[in-house]
Amino acid sequence: MKSHRGSAVVEFALVLPLVLVVLLGIVEVAVIARSEIQLIHAAREGAREAAASPDTRRSSAAVRAALGPQGRRAKVSVTRPTQIGEKATVRVSLRHTVAAPFFGGFSLDLQAQSSMRVER
Repeated sequence: MKSHRGSAVVEFALVLPLVLVVLLGIVEVAVIARSEIQLIHAAREGAREAAASPDTRRSSAAVRAALGPQGRRAKVSVTRPTQIGEKATVRVSLRHTVAAPFFGGFSLDLQAQSSMRVER
């Protein structure tokens, strides 16, 4: 029988790209999940502000502040009734572009909504 020297290197070279693609996919899913959680938090902050203040601009500003730098790209919709006890609703949407070139660089629309009862 001939020697099997070097076969481990060849196998490693064949498997490494697959492992890297799977690892990149896991990282990208984690980034998308983090963005979704930030969006939910921002919608909650906006709904809390909308419940306490009749000025919807303050609610939009609270959402953008909670999102940080990506808040400029967010679309914010605030619905606030005038009657106390009714629900104020904040909807936030943000376009997230997948960074990894292996996945084609596609975009996802992330959305979150939160409602709270009007206090004042």
